[in-house]
Amino acid sequence: MKLPEPIQTFFDADAPDAAAPIGAFAPDAVVQDEGKTHAGHIAIETWWQAAKTQYQYTAEPCDITQSNGLTIVRANVTGNFPSSPALLTYSFLLDDGRIAALKIGA
Repeated sequence: MKLPEPIQTFFDADAPDAAAPIGAFAPDAVVQDEGKTHAGHIAIETWWQAAKTQYQYTAEPCDITQSNGLTIVRANVTGNFPSSPALLTYSFLLDDGRIAALKIGA
């Protein structure tokens, strides 16, 4: 499956010990996950590392669609959480070749 470059970078950084893919995000990007909002590179990096440490997850994209200016990627997510594995939806807003916003949900 062909993903836009910043989204591919996001999923490629999925190894348990990988650094947060901050270069794929705009400086003022916003991530919404588990009912919390993380804005800016520092907050996104903190969120990334905390999620990797807590859940030890991997995400494998399985389909991609476009809707209302968003790139929607569904991924099979496996890790250390009660409903694993789970099919999650990643809604990306891209701007100028970077992720401007990301919302993760079921």
